Amino acid sequence: MSTSPVTRAVVIVNSNGLHARPAERLAREAMQYKSRIEFVCRNERIDARSILHLLTMGATQGTELIIEADGEDAQLAVDALAELIAGGFVEEQKPAEGT
Repeated sequence: MSTSPVTRAVVIVNSNGLHARPAERLAREAMQYKSRIEFVCRNERIDARSILHLLTMGATQGTELIIEADGEDAQLAVDALAELIAGGFVEEQKPAEGT
């Protein structure tokens, strides 16, 4: 049984682009899935599980990426990564103790 890869186009929306913290979050999320997951940026394929490779994309605000996943949980992986990117990698701010 042959399956086609699941793909989705996304755009980096946060003003700081894909820097270290978001790259780590993407890689950590990608590691949760069994599927092969790659980002395509300017015709270059990047392993979604590699923080270093994600950083070398140089994805700034407005950069379009294609998420491509192939495997049993490909749709779940693409959906989760697309949601993370669309949300701008917003992290919840915890109030400092004593304030």
